[in-house]
Amino acid sequence: MTDRKLKKADFDEIYTRPDPRSYYDRLGELDYSVPGHGQRVFRKVLDALDVDEPTVVDLCCSYGVNAALLKCDLTLDHLYDHYCDERLARLASDELAEEDRDFYQSRRLKDAPRVIGVDTSAPAVEYAMTVGLLDGGAVENLEHDDPSPELAAVVDEADLITVTGGIGYITDRTIDRLLDCTSADRRPWFAALCLRTVDFTPVADSLARHGLVTEQLEGATFPQRRFADESERDFALRALAEQGVDPAGKEEAGEYHVNVFLSRPGEDVAAAPIDSVLDGVIPSADSG
Repeated sequence: MTDRKLKKADFDEIYTRPDPRSYYDRLGELDYSVPGHGQRVFRKVLDALDVDEPTVVDLCCSYGVNAALLKCDLTLDHLYDHYCDERLARLASDELAEEDRDFYQSRRLKDAPRVIGVDTSAPAVEYAMTVGLLDGGAVENLEHDDPSPELAAVVDEADLITVTGGIGYITDRTIDRLLDCTSADRRPWFAALCLRTVDFTPVADSLARHGLVTEQLEGATFPQRRFADESERDFALRALAEQGVDPAGKEEAGEYHVNVFLSRPGEDVAAAPIDSVLDGVIPSADSG
């Protein structure tokens, strides 16, 4: 096997469909579970923020899965069951959107946060907005360009920025551009579930330049999904070996795993360390 074949699986095609059925079908086959872990983490973080009507900016939002799990009385399994329904499989995309508007509205939480999604996929963002999962959406590539004035204004008001698995596709360049839109006296918190194959240090350094202290949830990781094939497994093991990370019981067993990071102003960290903020999350995780 040559090095050039060692790479992460490419799922680009499932993010450009007019609706999310292929997204849930393909990723469900691989037991994609990280949004469910993110739901528990982000809800704990929002509780700690203790802000009335918080604004969340969700990076790499795709079809609004994180928004659905934050705004609605739903689990990730509910979403898989919903989009695998044989009746829905026969619907056109616009008919599915009508069903989804009712589906999500009927399950909306009274204290649902305001969620703004950012992604490079116009079809995904547009669908999530159409069905009411996103309160606003930005189809922007912040790796290449500065945020639009509209996105910059939203980020300046944000209480929390979230990302599940997108670090690596987005880098410290995106984080720098986002936090440049915020004020030094009102930085949003930043919560990330990041693949262990990706070095989070450059992102943490960017957050530090903007006055945010990063903590990692120690002693636990969460599974992200199963590897698509042996080539992807070999890619992951190679990436971990280069960082000196032990894959035993995790990637070696056939699944990507993520670390949890939370970045906040120093005074917030001193008042409530990450272990207290995420109390109760660790028992649900795979210890490591």
